[in-house]
Formats: sequence, C-alpha cells, structure tokens
Amino acid sequence: MPKPDFTQYVIEANRRIVKDICKPFILSDGTYKRIMDLFLVDIKKGLGKYTHKKASVKCYMTFVEKLPSGCERGKFLSLELSGDVCRVLCVNLQGDDDFKIEWQNFDVPPEIKVDTACHFFDFLAQCLSDFIVKYDLQYDELSLGFTFAFPLKQTSISKGILVKWTKGYKVSGVVGHDVIALLQEAIVRRGDLSINDIIILNNTTGALISCAWKHKEAKIGVLISSGCNMCYLEKSKHIQLFKNAGNYTPTMVINCEAGAFGNDGALDFIRTSVDFTVNKNSMYPGQQIYEKMVSGLYLGEIARLTLLDCINAGAMLKGILSKEILTPTAFKIHDMSQIELEEPGHYAITRKFFEKMGYKHTTNGDCDNLRYICSAISTRSANMVAACLACLVERVGDPYLIIGADGSVYRSYPHYPSLLRNRLKKLVRGDFKFDVVQAEDGSGQGAALLAASTKKKKK
Repeated sequence: MPKPDFTQYVIEANRRIVKDICKPFILSDGTYKRIMDLFLVDIKKGLGKYTHKKASVKCYMTFVEKLPSGCERGKFLSLELSGDVCRVLCVNLQGDDDFKIEWQNFDVPPEIKVDTACHFFDFLAQCLSDFIVKYDLQYDELSLGFTFAFPLKQTSISKGILVKWTKGYKVSGVVGHDVIALLQEAIVRRGDLSINDIIILNNTTGALISCAWKHKEAKIGVLISSGCNMCYLEKSKHIQLFKNAGNYTPTMVINCEAGAFGNDGALDFIRTSVDFTVNKNSMYPGQQIYEKMVSGLYLGEIARLTLLDCINAGAMLKGILSKEILTPTAFKIHDMSQIELEEPGHYAITRKFFEKMGYKHTTNGDCDNLRYICSAISTRSANMVAACLACLVERVGDPYLIIGADGSVYRSYPHYPSLLRNRLKKLVRGDFKFDVVQAEDGSGQGAALLAASTKKKKK
C-alpha cells in the first residue's frame, strides 16, 4: 500500500484556506447586476436638482457640450496633474486627425502634495516654464488645457472649484477655491509665460476627448489609475442643475466622480473586512469607497492585508510574519502586476518579491497562493469597473458606442482590459453594442484638444 503524500495534502489544505479567505472578493453575476443598478440610482441622484447635494456620485457638469471634430489646428499646451507625476505637453494639431506631440514628465515631490497653495501652484508654473524653454515656445501665444485629476465643481469651461483632495494630496488653501485662478496667479508671479486662455477638465474627460478625436462614436470615458473615475455624454434635458439648458447644445459631458460611489453605504454589502481596514487607515476615511476597492493606489494594500490573513491562518509562509510584510503599503500595484505577469508554474519574480518582504525560503505553494490572491483582487477591480460602465452604456442608449479607456492600471496590468471587456459583455443588454479603445496619449492630449476646440468656438 503506497504511503500517503502528506506534502500534497498540506499544499491542497493550504490552498483551500487561501481560497476561503479570498472568497469575499469573488462576486456573483447577480451581485454585479445589483452594483450596476445601484450606480444608476446614484447617477440619477447626482443629476437631480433636489438630490444632487446629498448624492455620493455627484455627476458634475463639465461644460464640454460637444466633442472634437478632428479639424482643429494649431499648437496647444496641456498641463496634466495626476498622482505622482505632473506632465506638460505641446500638441501641434494639423487637421484631418493628424498631430505631433512633445511632452515631459515632472515628478511631484511628496512635500509639495501637502504644502501651501502658493508653493504648489508655483511648482506647476515652474514645470510649464521649464517645458516652454526646453522646446523653444517662449515667443508663441499659447492656450492651455489643465487636466486636474481631483473632484471639481465647474461653473464654466474656465472655472473649477476643488471639492476635496484625493490620492494622498492635502495642499492647504485650495479646497473651495478656483484652481484656474490659483494657477493664473502663479503664472503672473513668474512673469515669463505667455499663456492667454486656460480651460480646465478632469483627466477622465480628457481621456474621452482624446479618444473622440479619432473615434466619433466615443461617448464614455474611464480612467483606472491611482484613482478611478468615469464620464459620459448626457442629454442636457436630464441635467436638472443646468440652467437654461434649452439655450445650449443638446448634450454635455458629465464627470461622474465615480470614486465616491458607496460613500453612503450602498456598497457595504460587498465590502470585505480588508476593505473596511483599508478605508479606516486611509488619509480620508469614509470617502472614495468605490475607488478604494478598485484603484491602483489601494489594490496593493488590499493584497498585503489579505496575505497577512493567510499567514495568520497558517496557510502561507509557515505562519511567520516578517517586519517588511507588516509595513503598511509595502505591497505595491507594480508588485501585483509583476506577479500576475509571470507564467503559471514559474516563480522567479514572485520569489524576488518574497525576498524583498524578508522571506528567503518559500515554497511553490506560497507562490501559487500569492498569485491567486492578486488575481482575485485585480479581477474584482475589473469587474466592479465593468458594472458601472455597463450602467453608462445603457444610460447613453446608443445602438453602438466606444468607451475610451486610460490609466496605468488599464494600460499595464496583465489581462485587465480583457477582464473588463468580458464582464461588460455579460452585463450589457444584447441590443447595445460597444468597443473599449485605449485613449492614445491619454488625458493630456484631450486637454490640448479641448483648448483647441474652445478657441475655435470663440472665433
């Protein structure tokens, strides 16, 4: 009689424990349908005259009333602020969908993210100046599209009030103020920049505009990066806060501010104990609940805390907790991406991660289980984003439309686009057809295009 294979028994027992711990991340088709329905309820609240104030999903007006035609011409600047990077671009539009683009990235120092408004906007103006000198644009009169990846309440295309900071920013003296005015003041303080007109937009709106320049059917934008947000083209008659809607074009791009979905508790029925911990330990507890479940800033921490649960259960790493793995935010979205990028059955990258976390001797079972954890968390993210996008596809109601997608998670995370598309196909009714297209050069190009179309409109 052969001896029982206790090693295999232990591997399988540990895997069952890991799967059980990850089970709350694996949601049913019916649950995603419910998320879709709940998002629609919140969209209607955000658009409503009497419900907007208390709505979690604010549905802010962008005053972008139509998308680019593809005929815009000229040189236009773009300043894009999102996460850890400030990006400056010059887009030379030559008509007929043709353009040339030059760009430069500037790292945003951690101290600037929590500094004063004066120092913060002086930093942005310095980035503009450095770029203009580098590309010899000092003698050009330029219009600027400012992509500001934080919740804005706009009263026009050139005025945006910061509602709140997100993504780890906490600059004083900006919330409740017009960020265009603050940037203009910084430009005046320098005295060396010839920038006439500045328009403002959210980065998600920029991604949609960038996509729409080449794809006329683009009606929805989504950005999955350090944060997560969506926008879509809404009929003006449904925007109850839009005064004198009849005097304007029939549509307007709505900035959903989808990251705040669930702030009112609507998503508590699917939040895991790990989700509650991530929220509690965040800079702004109780805010951006949906974003904390799906975006790149938080996925690594969700994975770390889930890994801790598996170690504490004795299912991984011999139940031993290292100093490194106990360090908050030590597990990054990049680590997750690399682990999932590795071919199944290959463990070199995963073992390097474990070594970084203080574990020199790991088993193949540990590596397989970590991959499973990352997959469960990233798949939930893609599926939850798909549920809200499915709601918007049906809300727009076109027989065929294109979703413009951008963001580091969408662009770089293994299999994320296919996971998103597959879930969308399951959720969207069969009479609505769609494609998801990556927005070329992203929201920065979109900002320059909006500056161009706004200048054309003024003429």
